[in-house]
Amino acid sequence: MKSEKITFPGSQGGELAARIDRPDQHTSKGSVLFAHCFTCSKNLRAVGHISRTLTDHGMSVFRFDFTGLGESEGDFSNTNFSSNVDDLIAAATYMKQHEIVPRMLMGHSLGGAAVLQAADRIASVEAIATIGAPCNPEHVQHLLTDKKEIIEEKGEADVRLAGRTFTIKKQFLDDLSAQKMDGIIRNLGKALLIFHSPVDNTVGIDNAAHIYKLAKHPKSFISLDDADHLLSNEEDAKYVGSVAAAWADRYL
Repeated sequence: MKSEKITFPGSQGGELAARIDRPDQHTSKGSVLFAHCFTCSKNLRAVGHISRTLTDHGMSVFRFDFTGLGESEGDFSNTNFSSNVDDLIAAATYMKQHEIVPRMLMGHSLGGAAVLQAADRIASVEAIATIGAPCNPEHVQHLLTDKKEIIEEKGEADVRLAGRTFTIKKQFLDDLSAQKMDGIIRNLGKALLIFHSPVDNTVGIDNAAHIYKLAKHPKSFISLDDADHLLSNEEDAKYVGSVAAAWADRYL
């Protein structure tokens, strides 16, 4: 695998950090644009394992940090789900300008919801894969626990997520509430692959069932057996990458 670090302009004006992973040989199956999970980064270990597995199967992978996360510029507190979708569009635009045309979108957790939302705005995309994705981005509100009322009353609050503290503003909650995912899923018009673990304690398996029920064919569901939400077991992440690559043969 050949890996290159780059930056590109995000939707809010800051430079976003990205990594382009390419096969050692010629790319034969096209390029994947990957969206990481809520408050995570492109460097999450599972994302690295998935990316390496995809490149082993002849696909290039473009993964990046959303505004205000990881190595990207910007203030996380001023971002929301809509800005994440706009960052995906900015990434796709950069890819096209540099002849790395995105043909498949892949998203983990909230990133999965984001790629479903962005798909219609990226004409080159033919296939989508989600991993542990919520059927509606409002699902992340349960992570805010008792801070939601404080955010509503005071306009913002510091929330501890995955061992780090983030400032969440009311505009973030308002944006989540404004999303209408059901219609988007019904009208995807792209091949869809849904990965989900039946024992996912962060995003329940019922979310996968809802997405699958609404989406039109071609659609597929793959159970991740006993995997956790973050795919912390290397073998689970590699399994996702290898199955996604094999599935993509039919559509790319």
